[in-house]
Amino acid sequence: MVNVDTVYQRVLALANKEQRGYITPQEFNLFANQAQMETFEQYFYDVNTYGRGPGNSTEYSDMLDILDEKISLFKKQKVLTTISSSAQLYNLPDKCYRLGTLSYRGREVEELDAKELMYASASPLAKPTARRPVYTRYENQSGGDMLEVFPKNLPGGTIVATYVKEPEKVYWGYNVIGSNALHDATNSKHFELHRSEEHALVVKILAYAGITLNKPGLVQIGTQLDQVKEQKEKQ
Repeated sequence: MVNVDTVYQRVLALANKEQRGYITPQEFNLFANQAQMETFEQYFYDVNTYGRGPGNSTEYSDMLDILDEKISLFKKQKVLTTISSSAQLYNLPDKCYRLGTLSYRGREVEELDAKELMYASASPLAKPTARRPVYTRYENQSGGDMLEVFPKNLPGGTIVATYVKEPEKVYWGYNVIGSNALHDATNSKHFELHRSEEHALVVKILAYAGITLNKPGLVQIGTQLDQVKEQKEKQ
């Protein structure tokens, strides 16, 4: 977890340096959520990138291990909610960002697309069974995803999903006293990212603020901070 007030105070201190501009709480909250989601989404691209290269056996410095530690904060397991028990339709877990594995009675439920399911169902050897269940994914009327499991009328048992949830919204809570916005800790929501991301969040928020508020100086500060961090990591 990264404390939202710590990030806010650092951003304000850097933004106000040399009168480069003031960031309101509303603007900060908007930029903070953009920064959190951008950082979070990048994990999955980085896993793909580093997964193609050789690993590092040095303890605490293998990039895939570091990324897995960051993503593990969002890994969840949940019994799926039934939309229709007869049709075996299920909702995805709330705030599901990446669906992992589905299981039924300890067996993995394989995902097939509509075409693969059609061919599998027509084959006596490949058709879904209780020992080899499958599922396919559809978009429901509200734009969300739902899952359909085959074969129909599976014996009693639940479908369990492992998944990565998306981060909760960040919010720097505040009360306006006179012309000042004072921090309200009881009404705040911290960043859910790993604590090592504090620097990256400050840099990204400054960059967003500089672009949106037309303050090139803020973008420059963010770039300089990022370069300093990069140089330290290479030493």
